[in-house]
Amino acid sequence: EVQLQASGGGLVQPGGSLRLSCAASGFTLEKYDMSWVRQAPGKGPERLATISFDIGKTAYAESVKGRFTISRDNAQNTLYLQMTDLKVEDTAVYYCEMTRLGTRGQGTQVTVSS
Repeated sequence: EVQLQASGGGLVQPGGSLRLSCAASGFTLEKYDMSWVRQAPGKGPERLATISFDIGKTAYAESVKGRFTISRDNAQNTLYLQMTDLKVEDTAVYYCEMTRLGTRGQGTQVTVSS
């Protein structure tokens, strides 16, 4: 059974940093394109970052480019999202996703507020 469990969210002040983790089970993470997606209240989902299955090529949405970094640990079968210089508009529920399949797990709430 494929499972994706995101964690690491919380309350942070503007300008702060967080690192999100996504523990994958039931499949080998490095064999799939993976993404981080967020959804803010009243808004549609936004794909923030992707990492390719083969060479680990990364791509980012303009809204987070230069502030967020996607990475993976193949030995731990875990996906990460390092977030820096967080802004109030980054407040959302964050999910990891198997990009091509659209499979997501339980998300983690990130709230940026002073």
